[in-house]
Amino acid sequence: MRASIGDRLLTHGVTSVEGGHEAEIIEVRGADDGPPYLVRFPDGEERLIYPGPETVVRPREPED
Repeated sequence: MRASIGDRLLTHGVTSVEGGHEAEIIEVRGADDGPPYLVRFPDGEERLIYPGPETVVRPREPED
């Protein structure tokens, strides 16, 4: 799995305190753009995540 800062991480196993399953990647700590990823959920909570097999990376949308 590879990701970049600004991509969205959709996960089924790790949630925020409020139960959110989608977070923005704010830091990539692994080699070659791999995990772990530091993510921020919409409620402001930040977590270090090692994604599981059902995790999906949604590339950030280009800015106009």
